[in-house]
Amino acid sequence: MKATALEFRFRFLIHVIVYVIAFFSPWNYVFHLDTIRTWQLLAATVARQGWLSFSTATIAVLVLGIVFAFAAAGLRTWGTAFLGTAVVQDRGLRADEVMAAGPYRFVRNPLYLGTILHTLALALLMPPSGAVFCIVVVWILELRLIGAEEAFLTARQGESYLAYQRAVPRLLPALAARVPASAVQPRWSFALLGELYFWGVAVSFAVAGWRYNAQLILQGVIISLGVYLISLAFNPKK
Repeated sequence: MKATALEFRFRFLIHVIVYVIAFFSPWNYVFHLDTIRTWQLLAATVARQGWLSFSTATIAVLVLGIVFAFAAAGLRTWGTAFLGTAVVQDRGLRADEVMAAGPYRFVRNPLYLGTILHTLALALLMPPSGAVFCIVVVWILELRLIGAEEAFLTARQGESYLAYQRAVPRLLPALAARVPASAVQPRWSFALLGELYFWGVAVSFAVAGWRYNAQLILQGVIISLGVYLISLAFNPKK
């Protein structure tokens, strides 16, 4: 199962479209499935089970969202610092040397893992049916993108990449580094600039979340996306 060249080329836009559809959940207008957001549903479910009060459960779910959002931003920034923003934002597949530095010593696809964690955070702000739709579609999309990249890298790099595949897990990070560190030096400033959107979302959860207003966090998400699009002009192209 691997993505087509067209899917890979427009992967950023496809993610945005999936998120927008999930937030609006147009099927709700027909079937009237959801009246609350996933954040409220999870908190209410925990409260009904008697594990926590509703107010405490609401805070617990918020903290979970903050953890997911910051983990996503941190993991993606760590990966981008070593891989390079030009490679991350490239619309085509690239076959440079096997990356064995930073998070790539623990997991083969830290950027895709970061996107999955980011999706879990955003899903809390969506209607429940939209959240399920988004998580399933993004999960399938990430696996397809990974499949395309790994097939391409295997064809171009041969045994060196196959050896790396055997040593390092695909999505579930190892607790200890699985390969020796390479000499690649991280470029943190460009990585932070390249992942501004993810950091903006994380900050939105951490700051606006305590108002217990999903709409306010969502406004922060939209602003973060706008700032990120502007920042693309300042990222290196090579």
